[in-house]
Amino acid sequence: MKHVDGNRIGFVLLSNSACPLPSTRIAVLNLFPYLKAAGYDPQIVFDPLSASETPDVSGLAERVAEQGFGLIYFQKVHGPSVLAEMRALRAMGIPTVYGVCDRIDDEIVSIADVTVTVTEFLRQQHAAELHDRIHVVHDGIEHPEIQCLHRDEAGPSARLRAVLVTSSTLEAVPALGRVPRHVDLTVVGRYPENPTLKESIRGHLKRALNQPGLVRTGFQTRAWHPQRVYSDLLEADIGIIPVDTGFNPLPGRKISYWEVKSENRLTLKMALGLPVIASPVPAYLDIIQQGINGYIARSRAEWLDAIDALRDPGHRREVGAAARSSVLERFSMEAQARKLISVLESVSVEAALSD
Repeated sequence: MKHVDGNRIGFVLLSNSACPLPSTRIAVLNLFPYLKAAGYDPQIVFDPLSASETPDVSGLAERVAEQGFGLIYFQKVHGPSVLAEMRALRAMGIPTVYGVCDRIDDEIVSIADVTVTVTEFLRQQHAAELHDRIHVVHDGIEHPEIQCLHRDEAGPSARLRAVLVTSSTLEAVPALGRVPRHVDLTVVGRYPENPTLKESIRGHLKRALNQPGLVRTGFQTRAWHPQRVYSDLLEADIGIIPVDTGFNPLPGRKISYWEVKSENRLTLKMALGLPVIASPVPAYLDIIQQGINGYIARSRAEWLDAIDALRDPGHRREVGAAARSSVLERFSMEAQARKLISVLESVSVEAALSD
């Protein structure tokens, strides 16, 4: 093994760096400049052609040891191959960091020297004896310079423009259900960019056959695009994050997938100064002050009450301003980089003491 450089960090990515998934971009690639400024040398040591949570990383430990890396960061990947290489790295004295955003895996946490989760709620779901080796580094806000401009239109006839950004293809709105008549809702998601009439009919028939209970009512759709999504958000008066809070448990757990979601969708909108109404995702509860910087809605009645409150443009401005000021520093890229650097420094110190 070559001389180990403690500042040389190798990153094992979940998705390809040329076309990364949002989690790879936000949790890893966006932090590289801050790591470099702090004297670290971050390098990608595994860059998959396509995203995979369970990649074959065989031979990784031997290769990075030969190249003198001082620490290896595994971004969300898991499975037998990853566990084997983590164990091999431990045997070589090369510490590992496991970064995760939406799963609970006590085995891999117990093997890694340290684990980074995106929320305190996710940290608390792991075995109690592992909590001391798990640290929270939130998803950082990507464009703090972008800010909403609020309309002054008000009155009983004024229509409210709402936006919902999702990674899926919704045909109905969870939690809220039927969209109120005075609300113009745009759903930005995994829809075709410019569907032909034939494609639209085919898609509708497919959805009707597969999910006969879901019928799109009261909203228009837009194809998600990483840059254009900000324009879609800026055209809205409010943002909504309705979540299906039905019981859909993680394997072997008593909590559902929706409960381990990160704050990213919420803080993105709040940073723009957009008033937000959201379902009670655990990570949201520590951020939203009811009626002050946003709204949590647990029933359709609460959704309708919050929407009615935000028809007042003055209230929208107040809530939007409070939302923006409450998240800009707390969830900034700089703040999250400082947290990650603190974690890396602690791992490096422990590794040096054990030598």
